[in-house]
Amino acid sequence: MKAYALFRKDLHSELRTRYAVNSLAMFIIVAISVILFSIGQERINENLTAGLYWVVIFFSAMSGLARAFVSEEERGTSLTLQLIASPSTVFSGKLIFNLALVFAMNTVISLLYAALFEGFVLQNFVLFLITFVLGNIGLAVSSTIIAAIIAKAGSKGTLYPVLSFPILLPLILTSVSLTLNSINGTSFEDSIFEIAIVACYDIIMISTSYMLFDFIWKD
Repeated sequence: MKAYALFRKDLHSELRTRYAVNSLAMFIIVAISVILFSIGQERINENLTAGLYWVVIFFSAMSGLARAFVSEEERGTSLTLQLIASPSTVFSGKLIFNLALVFAMNTVISLLYAALFEGFVLQNFVLFLITFVLGNIGLAVSSTIIAAIIAKAGSKGTLYPVLSFPILLPLILTSVSLTLNSINGTSFEDSIFEIAIVACYDIIMISTSYMLFDFIWKD
């Protein structure tokens, strides 16, 4: 219940300020517009379509998910959270908020991609849905723990993408491969290895985050 209460607090705060929503919306619009203007009338192949799809997702996440804990430091409410809630509760609340934000953001990106890019035609929708869910979970978990790490740092804006890139690279590369398989109509059985990689990534990141967050939060 406390984790849900923290999620509601962050949601109400975001609805008032719309900082993350506005940042995400602007980046999504600008990124997709630049891609469309760059390719012009040319039809990009499936490999490039899948890669650009996850590039937009990655950089959109960098622009909107970094404030999960930074906002608490700026408002001076981190000490209050330390007193009234356990570290696991705080992390769960922040993770739920980032999950909601990531799923909403990537749903919008997927719909825009399907409408604007001819090459983004999914032959295996179930495989794409599994990739979408597992990829979003991994992205939200990784972004949340990285945001906690950089919250008290001086150069937050620079440090967040620097830490995110090597941590998220295996997830992004595997998700690109699975998205390409979805576009090409590759069967679920032929993609089971990549699915297992993404699922293991999510499990490892969730377990590691909950184990380390106690030290990160109290340090």
